[in-house]
Amino acid sequence: MLAPYRKVLALPGAVAFSSAGVLARLPMSMVTISIVLLVEAVYSSYALAGQVAAVYTVAQAICAPQLSKLVDSCGQSRIMRPSLVVAMSGLVGLAVAAMLQGPAWALYPAAALAGATVGSMGALVRARWNQVVDGPRQLHTAYSLESALDELVFVVGPVLATTLAAAINPVAGLLIAIAAAGGGGFWFLAQRRSEPTASGRPAEGERGSVIRSAGMVIIAVVFIAMGSIFGSVDVATVAFAKEQGAPGLAGVVLGVFACGSLISGLLYGAREFTMLAWKRFVIGILGLAAGICLFVLADSLWVLAAAMFVTGFAIAPTIITGNALVQQLVPPSRLTEGLTWVGTAIGVGFAVGSSVGGRVIDLHGGHAGYVVSMGAAGLAALVALSTAAVLRGVTTRPRIG
Repeated sequence: MLAPYRKVLALPGAVAFSSAGVLARLPMSMVTISIVLLVEAVYSSYALAGQVAAVYTVAQAICAPQLSKLVDSCGQSRIMRPSLVVAMSGLVGLAVAAMLQGPAWALYPAAALAGATVGSMGALVRARWNQVVDGPRQLHTAYSLESALDELVFVVGPVLATTLAAAINPVAGLLIAIAAAGGGGFWFLAQRRSEPTASGRPAEGERGSVIRSAGMVIIAVVFIAMGSIFGSVDVATVAFAKEQGAPGLAGVVLGVFACGSLISGLLYGAREFTMLAWKRFVIGILGLAAGICLFVLADSLWVLAAAMFVTGFAIAPTIITGNALVQQLVPPSRLTEGLTWVGTAIGVGFAVGSSVGGRVIDLHGGHAGYVVSMGAAGLAALVALSTAAVLRGVTTRPRIG
């Protein structure tokens, strides 16, 4: 099983940029839950916590594709170095405003500034893999590796954030996320040999956004619903664990969710599939939706953790396949932008899920948040099934560009 991964990691520069990418991506699993933990601890409102986290993710969703356009045109290090400095400054401002118990409105601009400039490190890493791999088989393995590493980040990040918040201070998780963003990000961007060549100004036919194609719209809508699952699950699990008298276990339970995805991602990347990618994508969404329905039946954290572990097996293969479909749909010179839309869509959904979930939880308790998750899962399944024929058509044609 490990042989394909050893082969891609032996490629020049692969270990270095992939390792730096893991550290730089740690904030993506820590920032939103750290915001929820910090804001709820200081202001005693899950609704406010979910809204501030939503502002961060919406700002990232809106601005990350625009940053990626600049990255494709001008290069990763030239664009992302100053952008990371601004993002870290925004997160520091948010931490200071909350700890000083400033007015609630002050949290929003700080969150928006950080989200707007943090970019999509996952897309940057995957774009580098496209530079160094030899053929689609190695690219499948590389994408699977990165998705597994994403899940590793989501195993470690929530546990670290909740443990630090419970044992030290509610702001501790956010400060560690800031340090990881700076350390990992600048280490990654310092590796110039593996950086994709800047494409320069796009040709006349390549201007505008890649999201305008039918296939990209379908993938984006499905991933918005998928992100809503993640956002509502995060907030609901924090609230449910607190109601169960074990707030420190929220990160552990969320880590179990990611652990199932990590294992499935590694297994998925070690295999070669004959089934077309669009079919695997639809099946993955249906499996995820079925698993999410189990969450509303959980009456304890241990039952919830077991349901999350099993359901997590549908996450990584679905995201891996979604990224592979994007690679089929967009021109090579627009790949960073295309891959960023996957993260952007999940981010938009996360914002919706965390905000709606927070309001429902404030009114009806932590367990009710999983009803929001189930609704989002149903929407994802409905969209995937109803548009399967369109997705098949656009992904079996020759790639544009």
